[in-house]
Amino acid sequence: MKIFPDDRIFEVVAGVADRENVEAYVIGGFVRDHIMGRVNPERDIDIVVLGDGPAMARAVAREISRDIKVTVFRTFGTATFRYRNSDIEFVGARKESYSSDSRKPSVSPGTLEDDQKRRDFTINALAISLNRDNPGEVLDPFGGIDDIRNGIIRTPLDPDATFSDDPLRMMRAVRFAAQLDFRIADETLTSIRSNAERIKIVSAERITTELNKIMTTAKPSAGFLLLEQTGLLELILPEIARLRGVEDKDGKGHKDNFHHTLKVLDNLAEKSSDLWLRWAALLHDVAKPVTKKFVQGTGWTFHGHEFIGAKMVPEIFKRLKLPLNDRMKYVQKLVGLHLRPVSLVQDEVTDSAVRRLLFEAGEDIDDLMLLCEADITSGNRMKVLKHRENFALVRRKLKEIDEKDAIRTFQPPVDGEEIIATFNIPPGPMVGVIKSAIKEAILDGIIPNDHEAAREFMIRKGREMGLEPV
Repeated sequence: MKIFPDDRIFEVVAGVADRENVEAYVIGGFVRDHIMGRVNPERDIDIVVLGDGPAMARAVAREISRDIKVTVFRTFGTATFRYRNSDIEFVGARKESYSSDSRKPSVSPGTLEDDQKRRDFTINALAISLNRDNPGEVLDPFGGIDDIRNGIIRTPLDPDATFSDDPLRMMRAVRFAAQLDFRIADETLTSIRSNAERIKIVSAERITTELNKIMTTAKPSAGFLLLEQTGLLELILPEIARLRGVEDKDGKGHKDNFHHTLKVLDNLAEKSSDLWLRWAALLHDVAKPVTKKFVQGTGWTFHGHEFIGAKMVPEIFKRLKLPLNDRMKYVQKLVGLHLRPVSLVQDEVTDSAVRRLLFEAGEDIDDLMLLCEADITSGNRMKVLKHRENFALVRRKLKEIDEKDAIRTFQPPVDGEEIIATFNIPPGPMVGVIKSAIKEAILDGIIPNDHEAAREFMIRKGREMGLEPV
């Protein structure tokens, strides 16, 4: 089988390799995607040479442009540069050996076959020759092309050794299965279960990189089901693993919150590619195990799980080395508010309740509504239709109230400085009381959201407190 990739970078590498009398091959994920006809937005390209990788990188970069900067990693004998939105990495063919307490290998020069043996999966061990004597020849010593055709994730060598050496490969197996809609081979899957504890030596940053890639797949539940089946989920996200299971008491059971959560995540994935909105979906019921209670005559309750869940978000983000900034606060907000639109549709949809929801959700109201609609997972078609009709009503009310009162971007029409100047009082609790009263009056619809009405209300409220405008 011969395939020569249609890209200038490969023509340049081939020319330099022949001039320098060096064997060069494109290897790994690019070859896999090229064979599959798959467009990979990351599109990183790995070039392996039988010789000095950094020297080859510098020679190729010079051939393209004197302005290209080559970054060399001497410890690993690799070099990389950026070209046409791709990271091009060059490495000399090598062998690797690992110690039991680290996923950082000891590296020594090797053959192309040695380099292919160290790859994680057969589908990533494929190489294409870039040399004049056999251009485009595909070297496939482990049956990677057949595995692509059959949709199988399999290690080139003994899976126990593969995963023990570099436990992150277990996460990558799950990620590739989810991304490509492939099946993990039985022997490989069994090995992941046996070696799951080894994931503990992998840094949180590396694990989270793979988690985020699973989260952004078309159907994230596929990856999370594999994580749960292999025992990896309990080790990296125990809060989600604990959602699984149904308890029955006095003939009353509750739904399996693990599978419900994955359904919500998939529902949302059909509507939005936003990573952080998907994290909110994954964590929206995270506190149900700790708030679960059986009430005689009522059944199972999870009172306050939205508030407790919101409090759990920062700790989970911190442990996984996820950003502790506005993205974390966004997820925390949506988890804390995810029942609010539901409570609106269960009661009469009052203007006051809609204003308060708009005020608390702010610019994230549309995302909150997407999350709440994704949270409808009932198998009862009529019930689902009723919920959707109710949410459509809430959406209309939200639009009406926001257009009328501009609550989504609410800023107090009267600020603290104006209160201080009006009554000639020092900063203190009285200012806060008046500001709060103005906000509540607007949200309750007592006064419109404009300066004149707010100022009149401020003066009335001040007089009730014994203050007179100066």
